[in-house]
Amino acid sequence: MARYKIVIIEDEPVHLNVMKAKLEYEGYDVLAAVDGEAGYQMVKEEKPDLVLLDIILPKLDGFGVLERLKKDKINIPIIIVSNSGQPVEVDRAMAMGAKDYLVKAEFNPTDVLEKVEKVLGGPASTNGLGGRPKKNGNGNGASPSAIKALADKAGGVNERARGGTKVLIVEDDKFLRDLIVQKLKREGFVTSEAVDGEEGLKITKEKHPDIILLDLILPGSDGFEVLRRIKSDTSTAQIPVIVLSNLGQKEDMDRAMSGGAEDFMVKAHFTPGEIIAKIKSVLKKKYF
Repeated sequence: MARYKIVIIEDEPVHLNVMKAKLEYEGYDVLAAVDGEAGYQMVKEEKPDLVLLDIILPKLDGFGVLERLKKDKINIPIIIVSNSGQPVEVDRAMAMGAKDYLVKAEFNPTDVLEKVEKVLGGPASTNGLGGRPKKNGNGNGASPSAIKALADKAGGVNERARGGTKVLIVEDDKFLRDLIVQKLKREGFVTSEAVDGEEGLKITKEKHPDIILLDLILPGSDGFEVLRRIKSDTSTAQIPVIVLSNLGQKEDMDRAMSGGAEDFMVKAHFTPGEIIAKIKSVLKKKYF
């Protein structure tokens, strides 16, 4: 039977991959475009049931997509997903026909699903449409074999993780932070979270995590300063730190590595699953 079809128009790989994976897991057919022009053509040709639309896009921005669809009299529900939550932007999008609005830094994949279900009037299985697997006895939306397959795809469960390896995530992007925390918890890790540098340093001193995932652009003390202070303190200097940042210039990477980081990952270049795999790799190298 036919299932709800959703088009995501988003150029940030992390957000795109997460939304796509979540919606596909819940039973939706999902198509994706990474620029406004391609997204507009895809919506025009595929006639999806819903569109998730970023505002800042290559070639044609989200407002341009909205304008063209309105001109073509294509009345498909649209949820705006953007980095900005400014009232003027929200009001403009809603006036142009958007049904709802999400700010990337303030939501997690479940929030996206809730908005989608609200706009479509229910979950993927509503009105006899295909979709979400039925709940089973363990309370999950997939069979045990499907859950195992998802775990294997994510890289499996590290033996040390089962023992309660402690991971500190210092990251002010709520979306990415929540996603990484959820994946780590599913694999048996014990997680702590900090949204700024000072909080990250405080938790490092108090809980002595086994590994730290550190953003560079943070409120207050930036990641470089946090790294410097961790490595200059004899009680925390041996804790491995993986830098995860939007900064990708060679000088930033060199500065982080020379400051004691174990590795440097540019957010846009890695999926959440690959980030977790890197954490496991560094732990294995450091402790085994």
